[in-house]
Amino acid sequence: MGFQQSFKALSDPIRRDILHLLQRGSMAAGDIAAKFNVSGATVSHHLSILREAGLVLDEKRGKYIYYELNMSVVDEIIGWMTGLKGEGKDEKIK
Repeated sequence: MGFQQSFKALSDPIRRDILHLLQRGSMAAGDIAAKFNVSGATVSHHLSILREAGLVLDEKRGKYIYYELNMSVVDEIIGWMTGLKGEGKDEKIK
């Protein structure tokens, strides 16, 4: 999973809204879908893209799938973005 896939996943407002929901903690797919005015299949598709980008983790618990933020990937993206603010400006690009 690279930045390109993560940023592509972040380009959609519904996917960004899903990530905001997951800030509060793990949620079942059905509970996530209930927060949106689109079909469950559409939300499932968005969750799949977020999972493939590494931004969320999923876990099956009984008959439900729960999703949560993958903070290691979020931290990696934040670290990269923070670096754009000028830290290491004098370093040559390799």
